[in-house]
Order: sequence, then structure tokens, then C-alpha cells
Amino acid sequence: MSGPSWHQRLLGGLKKTSDRLLGNLAGLGAARLDESTLEEIEEALIASDLGPETAARIRARLADGQYERGMEELGIRLVVADEIEKSLAPVAKRLQVEAFPRPQVILVIGVNGSGKTTTIAKLANLLMEQDYSVLLAAGDTFRAAAIGQLRTWADRIGVPIVSGAEGGDAAGIVYEAVKQATEKGIDVLIVDTAGRLQNKRELMDELAKIRRVLGRLNPAAPHDVVLVLDATTGQNALNQIEVFKEVAGVTGLVMTKLDGTARGGVLVAAAEKYGLPIHAIGVGEKVDDLRPFDAREVARIIAGVEELTNG
Repeated sequence: MSGPSWHQRLLGGLKKTSDRLLGNLAGLGAARLDESTLEEIEEALIASDLGPETAARIRARLADGQYERGMEELGIRLVVADEIEKSLAPVAKRLQVEAFPRPQVILVIGVNGSGKTTTIAKLANLLMEQDYSVLLAAGDTFRAAAIGQLRTWADRIGVPIVSGAEGGDAAGIVYEAVKQATEKGIDVLIVDTAGRLQNKRELMDELAKIRRVLGRLNPAAPHDVVLVLDATTGQNALNQIEVFKEVAGVTGLVMTKLDGTARGGVLVAAAEKYGLPIHAIGVGEKVDDLRPFDAREVARIIAGVEELTNG
């Protein structure tokens, strides 16, 4: 018997976020949306982590809208869904494997505890489903646990890995991985990197060294620098984008643990504030629980529109 569909998992995963938003909006619909009610709605949206820009746009839309008596709740939710979709649609971009010559090199960065190592395995699985060959490089040599965890995942999903000892030279491992990937005609090389954000200078130096090594072997590499964000950290996830953009030149995001939090609205705030591609979202622990997302589907789920229109 097959398990729940991605849509069903997404519904379950974003339920806390949707419940929080709808709880904040509860009772704010009115036959006439006056200035006081609009103010309360805007504050409720900001409290739901949607971000001030999206909240302001929704308020402006509602101020212009005409809603029949009795339609206020659905009317508000539809406007919220529409504006969330407008924020998410431009950034909902799956990773494209276009590098020539191969491999396409993807550096994956993120603070320790963000789910980075697990996300790398899920990303590898997603690419393998699309018939790309993948090699992993265990470049987070700072933590023995990270190396062991990535090896375990590599064995589980059947993907080769280049790794070394704890405390080893990350750039050396990356060099060896690029050589192997090039010789074997591997499509994608995914490189794990250290997440020591508390020492930005050290992290910047290590990433710079990795970039230099990559540049000698493949001047176009890295082709992607993907930041893994833990949605449960809420506004702190936005702070991480700010810092990692400066430190590592982030080109895209993956948002994980959306099922473990009521703060999934930060997905919208990140899209609104930074406009970086969001390649995939994660709503579970299984290897196939990371998927590219549909902006309209996610927007309607967060706004609770399906609950009113479908059941």
C-alpha cells in the first residue's frame, strides 16, 4: 500500500503554520473592513512570520476589496493566499543541472543543527530520481558526526562518497571528489561544508580555500551555493541568510523542518526579503520528504483556503 501523496504530506506538514495564521486572523473579518480591523489584520499577518512587505500588500488589497456580508473569512483567506503566491512564485525554482563540462558542483552550507547533512542526502535522492548520477563529498571535517552521518546516508541511498578523517583538510577532500567526478562522468557533486557560523572568519577562510581548489579544476565551480534553513528557527533563519550571503555568496535556499513548526510563514518572508531561489522544501524525515514546491499549492495551504473550499 502506497503512503500519503506529497500533497497530503504538505497539508500535514504546514498544518501548524496554517493553524497559527488562521488563529491570529480569527474574528477579524467584518462586514466592513474599517481602518482598525485592517490594522489588526496586518499585525496578525506579521505575527504569523509572513513578513511586513507581504502583510502591507494584503492590507492594501483588503482596503480596496468589496466583500459581501458573510463572505469575509473566505474573502480574507483568498487575498492572503493570492499575495503569498505572488511572493513565492518568482522564487520557486528547482535546481537545474546544466553545467558543462560535468560535474555540476553544489556547495551546501548551513549552521549545525539545521538538518544540512540529512538534506544533502535528500537532495541527492531527488536528483537521482531525475536520472542524474551523484557523488557526495564529506567536506564538513570539523565534526566526526557529520562525516559518519553522511556516510550512513550515502550507503542507504546507494550513492558514492569521498570522505576523510575528522579534522582533515576539507579542500583536499573536495579536490579528490572533483577529480573522481570528472573522471567518472558524474553529473552532480554535492559538497557538505562546515557550519561554524560562530567563527565567521574561519568559515570564510575555509570556503575561500575550497573555492580556490574548485577553480583550479573547474573554473565555473561552484555552480550553486545552497543554504539549508531550519524553519523552526523562525526569524533567525532570515538572519542566517543575511550572514551566509555575505560569507558564502548564497545562490539558493532549501527550507527544512516545515512540519515541525508553526513558523512556516518565514518561507514567505525569506522570499519577500531576499528573492533568492528556494529550490525545495522539506516536510518530513524520510528520504523522499524533500521536494520542489508549487507556489500556489503552498500559498493555499498556508492561508487555509482548501479547508473552506474543499471541506
